[in-house]
Amino acid sequence: MSDIIVIGGGIAGVSAAARLSEHAHVTLIEGESALGYHASGRSAALFEKNYGLPSVIALNYASEAFHQPYLSPRGFMLVGRAGEDAGFDTDTKMLKCPEISVSEARAHIPILNDTITRVAYHPEAYDIDTDRMIHDFAKVVRKNGGHVRTGKPVTAISYDNGWAVRSGEEMLSAAILVNAAGAWADQIAVMAGITPMGITPYRRSMARIPAPGGNDVTNWPIFFGVGETWYAKPDAGALLVSPAEEDAATAHDAWADDMVLAEGLDRFAQHVTQPVTRVLSSWAGLRSFAPDRTLVLGQDPENQSFVWCAGQGGYGFQTAPAASQLLADLTLGRTPEMDATTVKSLSPNRFHKGSSC
Repeated sequence: MSDIIVIGGGIAGVSAAARLSEHAHVTLIEGESALGYHASGRSAALFEKNYGLPSVIALNYASEAFHQPYLSPRGFMLVGRAGEDAGFDTDTKMLKCPEISVSEARAHIPILNDTITRVAYHPEAYDIDTDRMIHDFAKVVRKNGGHVRTGKPVTAISYDNGWAVRSGEEMLSAAILVNAAGAWADQIAVMAGITPMGITPYRRSMARIPAPGGNDVTNWPIFFGVGETWYAKPDAGALLVSPAEEDAATAHDAWADDMVLAEGLDRFAQHVTQPVTRVLSSWAGLRSFAPDRTLVLGQDPENQSFVWCAGQGGYGFQTAPAASQLLADLTLGRTPEMDATTVKSLSPNRFHKGSSC
């Protein structure tokens, strides 16, 4: 028997399991054959601390110090065209990103074409070594005597003064159950007899294309269109391009929609001098959001032994260090280091009328 079972082997579940394992015996369950198989393994892997809603930004800032060993310089650029000034101004204000000249921008990304009229840039955005981070958290769980089980899908959950979870051929038991199942979070809640939170998965696609014009893209920043209608990011000598779509989906092993991908590649191509002639590979992931697009962290008001760690959206890696610490504090009955306003905004109680926050 474990003290705590964590369902979900993405960055949310692995980081939560690691924090909790410092104080309890933890078993982490992942249905796929490897950790980080779904959204975590298909992430753009960027740490941009001013990206997200206020509660996300608070978690970003609180995570910054932990992230340092996993970061490498990337930089962030926003490019706008004629007629996009209002959206450009909104984006730069939100991201606290200073404006630079178009000629300065081309020193970073030489393929920007003549339709570009405004550019904002700052260097303080970083690539995250996501694989290393996930496996370092998993090492912590094992070091502390916990278990990490992959290839063990959850098929049944029951509660009777404690949780019983059927995972593969095993029946596991624990006093506390943490739901970090990503796109499947509401399904796990229903299976456990808990009211779902309205966690909705949204597909986001990605194409990997050859380096445009044979350029060395190694030191290019990630660059976005106004309103995040597309983005492009260097990746091992090639370029990742995303339509940045958010198409509601059911929880499944996602794949890219060819038409959506083509439309996104066309939007990207309208900003650069080099045409897109070939796609090396493509994939998609599911970014899961609560109705208010804010993470859901903490004990369920109906059953405090059921703990939510869900709704990470596109912010899972950059918020994971602080989000997992907050989750551990709340689960173990300790006073959180995060400010009370942020804790309240992340609480599952916000979705339950009559519940005290």
